[in-house]
Amino acid sequence: MRRKMLFRIGLSVVIFVSVLLFYYNNIRDQNKLKKLKIGEQYESVEQIDGLIAKYKENDTGQKGSNPVDESKPLNGETEDEDRLEKDVGVEEKTVLKKDEKPHEHSKILHSSTPGLRPVIQRVGNLVRSNPKQALHVSVVACGDRGEETLVLLKSAVLFTTSPLVFHIFSEKELQNFFQLKLDLWPKDFLEKIEYNIYDITFPSEENADEWKKLFKLCASQRLFLPSLLMHIDSLIYVDTDIIFLSPLEELWSFFAHFNGTQLVALAPEHEDANVGWYNRFARHPYYGPLGVNSGVMLMNLTRLRETTWMSSILKYYKEYRLKITWGDQDLINIYFHYHPDQLYEYSCEWNYRPDHCMYMSVCKTAEKNGAYVVHGCRRVMHNDKQPAFKAIYDTFKQHQLGDNIETQLLENLKKNLQSTSTTPCGKVGSIFLQQLEKFVNKQQHFLPKKPIPEKLNR
Repeated sequence: MRRKMLFRIGLSVVIFVSVLLFYYNNIRDQNKLKKLKIGEQYESVEQIDGLIAKYKENDTGQKGSNPVDESKPLNGETEDEDRLEKDVGVEEKTVLKKDEKPHEHSKILHSSTPGLRPVIQRVGNLVRSNPKQALHVSVVACGDRGEETLVLLKSAVLFTTSPLVFHIFSEKELQNFFQLKLDLWPKDFLEKIEYNIYDITFPSEENADEWKKLFKLCASQRLFLPSLLMHIDSLIYVDTDIIFLSPLEELWSFFAHFNGTQLVALAPEHEDANVGWYNRFARHPYYGPLGVNSGVMLMNLTRLRETTWMSSILKYYKEYRLKITWGDQDLINIYFHYHPDQLYEYSCEWNYRPDHCMYMSVCKTAEKNGAYVVHGCRRVMHNDKQPAFKAIYDTFKQHQLGDNIETQLLENLKKNLQSTSTTPCGKVGSIFLQQLEKFVNKQQHFLPKKPIPEKLNR
């Protein structure tokens, strides 16, 4: 009898402790998610995904449903419809479930146009009220490129006054990461952007895994943009390892320089034939004497859709697949070898890479004008091979949106570049400062001048 009583008491204690632990873990996870919305405590994709999964399951009792902030109004009449989050009328955000149709009255999802629909989307008021003035930027991010992509997007919004529309193609593991990180941006910056997050998508008749791993993970996605973003006329495609040092309006202005046949703009792969890769090693056709680099690519999608671009790319891949080294960039070079009249070529300061300074300074236009766009290829922004490029990346990563560009971003960049002054690219560090200094001087010119006080009568 006594044993039974002791067993019941012990069992009750175990159940009681289990309930307490479950309650504690549930509250702790929900508190973490609240903190995530107002700070940047969680840096890794794994932390964010794990926390969201727990939050969804605990808070709704259903795996995979969208978390809802009950203080926000709902878009629609039932709980099963899309959630609409409003922040004092500044922007809207929509998260689409798989196979879920957008509301008919939604202006966000381009539901009346063909092409790929975003999985997640948010639209700021400035974009909504000035859609024709918006500049479109596309990036493809897979693997460990999430944080690098955020630094890229930050550099784009820092100097650009026009509304910006970001088209972000990413693996599912990164999609919540981008949404949550971008939503932490200050309201003034969120108001001037729209972001669209898409699944990585390759033609159904093609080997998706083969295309995904062609060179840099998922980078070949950019080849299929004309058939995916059917409602977009033109955009700037950039690799994730890009940092803008000038307003995007200046790069965008090259579209106006296109003649009647040009549909893409790119910079040369090399300036010096003695160190050129394509002219010395390529086993396939390439554009011009030295080839082109595809890291910063202006694309008139409307014109591309009117050409044989897509069928030609697939044809060249089957023909040269065993001879290409740099994946999608090689295919782009092959295409423009056969269609040179369709390419506009701009100079190296619009795609400034370590190749331009690692042995000697070979980009003469950058020496004169400074670099407008920096391209940290071969992961030089994350290793010690080219400290000047790493200094630029670290400076932009640490800079907070809303902080003063002159006294914080520019001064910190000068200080960080100074520490690399004995390295090859650090010796030409002024190249990385000229456009930023030009931007600051222009901003100061438009600031209202303080009135000079009149002398006091004595």
